[in-house]
Amino acid sequence: QVQLVESGGGLVQAGGSLRLSCTASGRTFSTYVMGWFRQAPGKEREFVAAIRWSGGSTAYADSVKGRFTISRDNAQTTVYLQMNSLKPEDTAVYYCAADRNPHRTSAVRDEYDYWGQGTQVTVSS
Repeated sequence: QVQLVESGGGLVQAGGSLRLSCTASGRTFSTYVMGWFRQAPGKEREFVAAIRWSGGSTAYADSVKGRFTISRDNAQTTVYLQMNSLKPEDTAVYYCAADRNPHRTSAVRDEYDYWGQGTQVTVSS
């Protein structure tokens, strides 16, 4: 079993920045792909970004390309999401997720095996 705990959410003005963290514990997941998803009120949970633990291969949703950066610290078993130039439409609960399949950086929610509890990000206009 893998436990994921997110932190770093909060309230920020449009144009500001936040960095989310997700720390993993439990079984070894050195080959797991880590992803970030978000869910706004009344909307489906959507893909934001993903990163492989080896090689650093990444993937981003078009809506966040150039503004968000996903990174990881394997020694600390932590994945980060640096969010810059935030917009009100980025307001959502952000979830960290882990995919046991190391050969893809999937944007499909159902392909992720473990989920964190989520952290709220609110961007005011």
